[in-house]
Parts: sequence; structure tokens; C-alpha cells
Amino acid sequence: MNREQKLEELKRRDALAEAGGGAERRERQHKEGKLSARERIELLLDEGTFEELDKYVTHHCTDFGMAEQRIPGDGFLTGYGRIAGRLAYVFAQDFTVFGGSLSEANAMKICKIMDLAMRNGAPVIGLNDSGGARIQEGVMSLAGYAEIFLRNTLASGVIPQISAVLGPCAGGAVYSPAITDFIFMTRGTAYMFVTGPEVIKTVTHEDVTKEELGGAMTHNATSGVAHFVAGNDGDCLAMIRELFSYLPSNNLEEPPRRATSDPWDRADAALGLLVPADPMIPYDIKDAIHAVVDDGDFFEVHEHFARNMVVGFARLDSRSVGIVANQPAVLAGCLDINASVKGARFVRFCDAFNIPLITFVDVPGFLPGTQQEFGGIIRHGAKLLYAYAEATVPKLTVITRKAYGGAYCVMSSKHIRTDVNFAWPTAEIAVMGPEGAVNVVYKRELDKTPGEEREFLRKAKVKEFRERFANPYIAAERGYIDAVIEPRLTRPKLITALRSLENKRDINPKKKHGNIPL
Repeated sequence: MNREQKLEELKRRDALAEAGGGAERRERQHKEGKLSARERIELLLDEGTFEELDKYVTHHCTDFGMAEQRIPGDGFLTGYGRIAGRLAYVFAQDFTVFGGSLSEANAMKICKIMDLAMRNGAPVIGLNDSGGARIQEGVMSLAGYAEIFLRNTLASGVIPQISAVLGPCAGGAVYSPAITDFIFMTRGTAYMFVTGPEVIKTVTHEDVTKEELGGAMTHNATSGVAHFVAGNDGDCLAMIRELFSYLPSNNLEEPPRRATSDPWDRADAALGLLVPADPMIPYDIKDAIHAVVDDGDFFEVHEHFARNMVVGFARLDSRSVGIVANQPAVLAGCLDINASVKGARFVRFCDAFNIPLITFVDVPGFLPGTQQEFGGIIRHGAKLLYAYAEATVPKLTVITRKAYGGAYCVMSSKHIRTDVNFAWPTAEIAVMGPEGAVNVVYKRELDKTPGEEREFLRKAKVKEFRERFANPYIAAERGYIDAVIEPRLTRPKLITALRSLENKRDINPKKKHGNIPL
């Protein structure tokens, strides 16, 4: 074979690999509202930067007639490229080849890029669209999953791991995305479940559709498994690029900075009117977040799950920060099981990747009720407390209104190593609200007072308690609040504090790892 023939052979093999399952199957993907694996990678990465690895890998299975069905690449695209100029490793499952099923060979392709990502300190992004393990390969495909799971676990907290579910993801396949840091799903085309509707119907006699069981909104709003929902593949990949802009490449780097024209000392008079005079009236904490951060940009995470807690990324003074906030517009901002778990996971991610934490507090306490207690609110609430106490990144807190009871302690209080704690003049810091406190402290006196006089006395005591204790000044006198600030100055106060923490160093006791109350 001469030189020209060798080049032709290379081109032939390239064309065969790039054809995947063929034009007809790609067209079927398009009709279902999905892009092909290569189209997805092209949209995700900077133009012309994708470098494919293991393009010619084929499976090794000879059973069930598989020896005659070999396609270069074996249904997975793997390699690396750039997002906004920064290195990222990526794999994409090609549903047009054997339904994107996992084989021993293509599992090793994923393992190779994960090993490279760890060695080179770069994120891994997985684009999932697969029918699951390749049945023809039996235990070898299961071994491939386990090899991937191991690498997901070892990479956790070392490099960011992002999963996009853009089609089916079922059975054991779900556990790789579950270990990664963030999961994106597309509405109407993506679904995840351990056991499908048919098995469920056989075993439990429940009738449920794929969408109801494991669709994008099921996992974004009900289970909390997924963090983002997108309308289609293109939107999803654009959202991944946006998320990527807030994250460092690994746990030894600082997050990237983005220049802003938003003045660092900008004041916002509207913040002074945000908290209603009546402490029982709700307001939207996102209004405070948007008013404070650079250019009003807030990239919310887990938007549809546990909406009484708000988490997400923003920038202050051009620097990436993680925002955690109680949402008084939902369940009065109470902490419940889902909100605690949501907040804890986000706090731990930010701490792992050197992203400072900004916490906005308006929390009347933990949500009461047998459902919460039987569900383990003690254990789950402790996760959020543990996460904050363990975190060594710069931590800043702003108490806008209520900070009652144990929830005050949990929400990044001074006592769990928060660096700077601010409060607005509207802050109420106490063991419990005035109504509950009066019912406890003055119970005997109230019980002895007849009818209408009792209600008059109770209201007077509530008013007295509110004026005397429901304010930030007792905590400030003790040093638990570093400063009571004008709401309009929240942005410059936070930025000044953040700048002072530029070189913060804090450590935890030497240990293999803690035992978070899972």
C-alpha cells in the first residue's frame, strides 16, 4: 500500500467513524428533537477545538452476532477541547450506534479521558443519551460502569464534573450522573430512572409514564436529582457553558474572574424598602440578590426544587461567589428536609472549589410537623450545619429579617466560623419569634388573666418583646454580628469584606474524612 492509499484508508476510517449509525438514524434523532452526538460537542466547545481520542475503538464481543457489527468509536465520542478558551474533557453517547449502549470498550474510552482530566486538572462533561448496559456483553458492560463510578468518586472535589442527560439514562447508568456535581436535563426528551415503567407495573402494579417517572421536571422539582432543566439540546449546552464560566478548572485553582463595569461601591436605595414593615408579609429574596451582585446576574441552581431555599452562582467585584438564601416567599423561608439537603450540597461544592459563600438569612426556624420529624429533619438539617461548619472558604452573611432558633445557628452564623456577619436594621435575632416567646415566657401570667384582658396583655407583651429583643443590636453587642448596615450599602460592604478575605487561610483537623450525617 503506497502513501496515497494509506491516506485514503485513513479518510475511509474517519468517514466510517463520523457516520456513526448512519444518516437515517441521525434524522430520527432530529425528528425527536435531539441533536447528534457530534453536533452536541460542536455546540458545547469553542469552534474547531475538539480533539477526538479513540476514534477507531471497536467492541470485542463475538456473541449474538456482534462480531459482524463493529462501528469505529463504538457509539461513544471522547476527547477534549476548549470552552471560552479553557480546557475541558468531554464524552458523548451516540444513540445511533447500538442505542448508545455501554460496552467494555467504550467504557474504557470514558475512563481514559477521566484519568487524563484528573492528571491535567480539567473538568469533565458527560453528554448522556443511552439505552444502558450492552446486554450482549453481560458482566463486562457492568464492570465498565463500575470503573466509571470509581473515577467519578475519586474525581469528586478535585475537578468539576458536569452531566447532561439528553435522552434515556436508565438502570445502573444513572449513578454516574448522580455522583457528578451538576445534572442538566432536557424537557420532553430526557429521562432517568433505576427501573422503568414496565418493571414498576409488573412489580408494584403502578401505571406511570416515562415522563412522570423520570422526566426533566420530575427530577428538577420533585426528586431534586437534577439541577437544571432546558428546553432543548442547544439551550442545555449553552447553559453548561454559562455554568462553566463560574467554576475553576480544579480544586487548586481560583475561579475565573470576569471584568465588570458595575461600580464596586454602588448603593441601591430600593433595598431599604424591600423588607415589609409587617414581619408576617413575604418578599422575594432574589430581589436582594439581583440588586447586590455584579450586573444583576444570578445563575440559579436547583431553581425548581425546595424553593424555600435559593442557591446559585453570581459575581461580586468580578469574582465568582456562591449564593445561599432563605426564600421568605415560599414556606416563609423555613428550613425543611429538602432545603437543608439542597443547601448542604451546594455549600460543600463551593467549599471544594474555592468559591466564597454569601448567605442571605431570613429564616423563622425549621418547618414543624410529623412529616418532617419522621422524615429525619434532625439528620438532614444537620447536613447543612455540618457543611457550613466544615467550609473554609471566605464566608459572609447578611441577616435581612428573621433569624430564629437553631436555624439562626445553621445559616452561617458567627459561631460556625463565618468570617463577617452583617445585619440590616430590620433583622430579628432571637430564640423564637415574639408570639411564641410570649406564650412560653408569660404562660402562667396569661393563664391567670381572664378573656379579653388576656388578649390585651398578650399583645402588649408581644409588642414589648419585639421592641426589646427582635432586633440585631443584642447580637451586635455580643460581637455575633460584626456590623449593622444600611441595606442600600450591602454591595460595597460585601465587596470590601470579600477583598479583606483574599488571602484567607483556614484548616480543619487532620483526618481521613468526616462522617457527615448522610
